Amino acid sequence: MAIVNTTPDSFSDGGELFINNQLNADLVGKRIEQLVADGAEIIDIGGESTRPGAQMVTEQQELDRVIPIVDWVAQNCDVAISVDTSSPIVMREAASKGAHLINDVRALTREGALTTAAQTGLLVCLMHMQGMPSTMQASPEYQNVVTEVNDFLQQRVVACLEAGIAPSKIWLDPGFGFGKTLDHNITLVKQLPELVSLGFSVLVGFSRKSMIGQILGHPVEERLIGSLALGLMALERGAKILRVHDVRATRDIIDTYIAINS
Repeated sequence: MAIVNTTPDSFSDGGELFINNQLNADLVGKRIEQLVADGAEIIDIGGESTRPGAQMVTEQQELDRVIPIVDWVAQNCDVAISVDTSSPIVMREAASKGAHLINDVRALTREGALTTAAQTGLLVCLMHMQGMPSTMQASPEYQNVVTEVNDFLQQRVVACLEAGIAPSKIWLDPGFGFGKTLDHNITLVKQLPELVSLGFSVLVGFSRKSMIGQILGHPVEERLIGSLALGLMALERGAKILRVHDVRATRDIIDTYIAINS
């Protein structure tokens, strides 16, 4: 899964697709074409930054940033389309333009999101986050991070099933870096098989995150090797989807892993 942030303030690539403070359609198109050429199988389009400390955007801002890109990808690329959103109206509009997946950091807890997701019939990815992006890294605490993350995701699975979403259409994401310290993140990596054992496809997102910076002492632009190492560890522990910025390098580790394990 390739990350396409149509935002000015995302932690790694915020603003890269903007010219004079305006989202540039040509830059977006070229970026997506390159990601597909590099081996992306899913394009994840987000119009709201969820980095630590991020502020919410309006629904109209999110619609303006996301929906035209979904429409363009559906018409021009042979790739699955994901929308990184918690907004019911964005889910509905994206579905109408050809999206395949709703990737929600709030696990369909926003009012109307669960019902809307069920009505679209799309795949859904449920992520765990303690708190909200604006405050989640202030002082995250857990008695047992693995148990609490897995319990929350199981509860959201039950809610999805009761809303009519088929089990085959549910993915889970432990939410690395979303309301978690470095120790919490490391523990979740080590015990990822416990989440995998629930029987749903597991998506992980480590790409360029601060946990890598804390481990290696590297700035964002020097975290590729750490991202790849964590991605490989996740594959070995049963993860099925890697959400990344650096598609070509990640494609190489996936193909190598498959060759050895096939």
